[in-house]
This record gives sequence, C-alpha cells and structure tokens, in this order.
Amino acid sequence: LVETDACGIPVRPTWSVDELLSSYPKPTIPPSTLKRLHELAALVPPVEGTPEHTKLTREMEGLVRLVEAVKLVDTSTGIELDESPQPTEGSQDPNDQKLLSHSSRVRRGLYIVDADKVR
Repeated sequence: LVETDACGIPVRPTWSVDELLSSYPKPTIPPSTLKRLHELAALVPPVEGTPEHTKLTREMEGLVRLVEAVKLVDTSTGIELDESPQPTEGSQDPNDQKLLSHSSRVRRGLYIVDADKVR
C-alpha cells in the first residue's frame, strides 16, 4: 500500500525514469551512425576517441533507450478525458473580453496578429 497525502497523492515517488530505463536493453550507437547523424544535421562531429565523442555517444544511447521505452507504451485503449463545457453558439465567456482588453490591437472582438511582419 502506498502512503498518500490528504489529496491522495503519493508522499514518495512510486517509480523513476532511471529505474524504468534500466530495465530496457542498452542500445549501442556505432561511430559511423553518430557521424551520419552529424552530417544530416550539418554539424561537425567530435573526433572519435575523445571524451566529447564518448559523452555524446552515451547521451544518444540514452535517448534511443528512452524512445524505445516510449514506443512500447500501449496506447490502444487510451484514457477518458474530462470534457469541459464548450460555449454554445452566440454565448461568450466574460473572461474572453477581459483578455482582449489587454491587447493593443483588436478588431471586431478578435486579436490582431501580424504574422507576415518581418522580425
């Protein structure tokens, strides 16, 4: 039985990412793959055998392990989402108008956004 607070939230973590990932096999990334990834990203790879190369290889292997773990999650059943009531046609949330009052540019009750403005 897990100890919880008054809101039903566990007092201590019941699992950790490190614990989860340690149960999956560790992938290995050969230097050629690391080099190819750098080429695809138009980056200069660290020289093979350097501490930077070793560190980057370890980090990439950790990311691959995480991605593989996420891919194993069963999403076939999904979860029920809470549905918040949507405003009916013609009704408006009073908070919408409050938010609009803070905008410097509004037209016909809508925000004006300069999407084509050069930055």
